[in-house]
Amino acid sequence: MNYFQAINFGTKILKHNNLISNKLDSELLLAQVLNSTREEILVNLNKKIKKENFKYYKNLIKRRIRREPIAHILKKKDFWKSKFYVDKNVLIPRPETELIVEEALKIFEFKNSKRLLDIGTGSGCVIISILKERPKANGKAIDICKKALKIAEYNAKIHHLENKINFVNIDIDKFIDSKYDLIVSNPPYIKSFDLKRLDKDVNLYEPSIALDAGIDGFREIKKLIFKSKFLLKTNGKLIFEIGKGQDKFSKFFLKMNGFFINKISQDINSIPRVVVSTKIS
Repeated sequence: MNYFQAINFGTKILKHNNLISNKLDSELLLAQVLNSTREEILVNLNKKIKKENFKYYKNLIKRRIRREPIAHILKKKDFWKSKFYVDKNVLIPRPETELIVEEALKIFEFKNSKRLLDIGTGSGCVIISILKERPKANGKAIDICKKALKIAEYNAKIHHLENKINFVNIDIDKFIDSKYDLIVSNPPYIKSFDLKRLDKDVNLYEPSIALDAGIDGFREIKKLIFKSKFLLKTNGKLIFEIGKGQDKFSKFFLKMNGFFINKISQDINSIPRVVVSTKIS
């Protein structure tokens, strides 16, 4: 059996099990088995696959059939301009979250030394992506989950930023510190009732603590905004992600707590996704 036949084998099985990205998943899993890249696989489709490798490949296909996310199987996920280690203890980085990085880089000039705080850092992908492009800045990342913080610390080490970021295991409610120039966050924003409606990839394998935001979906957003007004310098910026339909209340609560709303960026589906705000009082 060659690479082409192996990919077709995996694609048919995944398609039969209603996995939409069946061909791409098959290609990525084969690349994982062969310790190669998807691109290298696709230019060598006639190359033979060893029996032991095909057996390993079939095992990975079975894991994907059970809806285990590709990122968990591969133990990595592309985000912004880098790759990050991920597992079941952290939320898998999403493309829409890159908007936080994009907006933060517009605010942080390359030459300026600024203090950055990432609340609920998870894998650390947001703060690491920002600091990789703003070497004069420094940051702190907090998370309530110790296992998530270990992954964030590992990712910082991979990207040679272990001396630029201070990781702290603490709940946002208990966190006290001196003032920051910028706070970024991708807080939980899913209603508790809606968790079971999420794709199986998400509700079976990703940490509920990174998703569940209570009955109305605003529990963590309200905590984030309220706490940020004490942690930000005057004219400091707060940039955070929101869910579909959460823009109006977010703007209302920001104004109540002394923030000016600079903009709300939309994702690729034209959904208001990332809020950029300024502490003015």
